[in-house]
Amino acid sequence: MSVASDEKVSTKRRNVLVLLPLVFFLALAALFLYRLGAGDPSHLPSALIGHPAPKTDLPPVAGLERDGKALPGLSNATFTGAVTLVNVWASWCIPCRDEVPYLERLSKDKRIQLVGINYKDAPADARRFLNRYGNPYMASGADTNGRQSIDWGVYGVPETFLIGRDGTIAYKLIGPITAENLVKVLEPEIVKAAAR
Repeated sequence: MSVASDEKVSTKRRNVLVLLPLVFFLALAALFLYRLGAGDPSHLPSALIGHPAPKTDLPPVAGLERDGKALPGLSNATFTGAVTLVNVWASWCIPCRDEVPYLERLSKDKRIQLVGINYKDAPADARRFLNRYGNPYMASGADTNGRQSIDWGVYGVPETFLIGRDGTIAYKLIGPITAENLVKVLEPEIVKAAAR
């Protein structure tokens, strides 16, 4: 074999080695683009759907009232016998402010009871938030360290869980309730849960 042919083979190998990272990067970029267009991240599956609600024992948010009565905290007994919407919220959460009008609307729905989990919040801030934006909850438990929310599989706030009369999680919505997902997603899920 001549020196010239050895150099050609060596050059081809070098070109292939230089192109491999580029090919890998382009394949990875194509995968990311495909996944970005694959749908709404609020439809991420939850491993808890179809399972009983996690053990919940949350004290009330200190000093929180509705209609002149102290709001109770949350326990698993809260979920028994009624279709329950559990909204995880915080005073420092900007999207939580945006969903309050939809929560107010849901609080008037006789098919469900609406309760809240106040996530990593100071009681004074939580009270100030609900006094300013409205209090749609019939009960709200204080999860000051976030441990119970972790058991619920919470990624961040706001998140909303629909629990059937039997205490089983039927649906999970990641992100704020909006006009669109209220009508297209949440209300149909409430209808299904109420029919069981």
